[in-house]
Amino acid sequence: MSHTRANLLLISIAIAWGSSYIFMKVGLESLNTSSIIMWRFAIAFVVMSVLFYKKIIRVTKQTLVASAMLALPMYGVFVFLLNGMQSTSVSTASFLTSTTVVFVPLIHAMLTKRVPSRKTMMALGVVVAGLALLTIGDDFGLSYGAILCLLCAVCNALYLVWTNHYARKVQPLQLGIFQLGFTALYACVGFVKETPMIPATTNEWMAILGMALLCSAYGYVLQPVAQRYTSAEEAGFIFSLEPVFAVIFAFMFFGEVMSGVAVAGAALILSGVLIANYVPKTKAMMKKGHL
Repeated sequence: MSHTRANLLLISIAIAWGSSYIFMKVGLESLNTSSIIMWRFAIAFVVMSVLFYKKIIRVTKQTLVASAMLALPMYGVFVFLLNGMQSTSVSTASFLTSTTVVFVPLIHAMLTKRVPSRKTMMALGVVVAGLALLTIGDDFGLSYGAILCLLCAVCNALYLVWTNHYARKVQPLQLGIFQLGFTALYACVGFVKETPMIPATTNEWMAILGMALLCSAYGYVLQPVAQRYTSAEEAGFIFSLEPVFAVIFAFMFFGEVMSGVAVAGAALILSGVLIANYVPKTKAMMKKGHL
């Protein structure tokens, strides 16, 4: 695969993930949170297991344990996001979730007990300013939905940190597939409070299948494949465009239009995300072995 094709593939994944907010919003109109998560990941797990059964038929206990651990923050991502989206717009939820890229170095700094870099602190300051414009209301407080979306971003950052750790210790394809199954299993715990629901209408099935096949199976499997042929910096930049695609879809399907203040806040958040992803040209060339 060429470098250009790899980047085009990553762009298609960012578009797919941007569309996931639309599918989730449609699903939430009639399905509860636990049912959406369970069906989404159960279908994705079954599909990927059938496609790659020869490569997962022999799995170690270590891989299963790693998959179970990795599924915990992934489950948290969608519990917080789906509940947060019930009281926030698609556009707001997508930009709040994109702050993951700022939380990742902060969590890494906490684990390594090192002071975050100047770039990380600068990105965090810009993002906080953007959050103030995007979500803080007249009472100068974050809305409940916004807080849940930020918790989603924290869980996603933890998921990325743990992925980097476990992917080096076990077979990554098996890890990616079995984490889908464990996430579906964890969703069943939610049925203690929520009633299990089976998608019945065309819209419900389109939402579930869109999330399962396009966003989970396609996105989670092809991401590592494409990243073998491009740099982490370029991938980070491309994925930072996910909320932009989400806003476009939100306008197309729901007619959502952000206010001027909200647009300014979203722009600051996107700027913070880009700052967090930025790597000086000289350093990037050194990583590629050009210097």
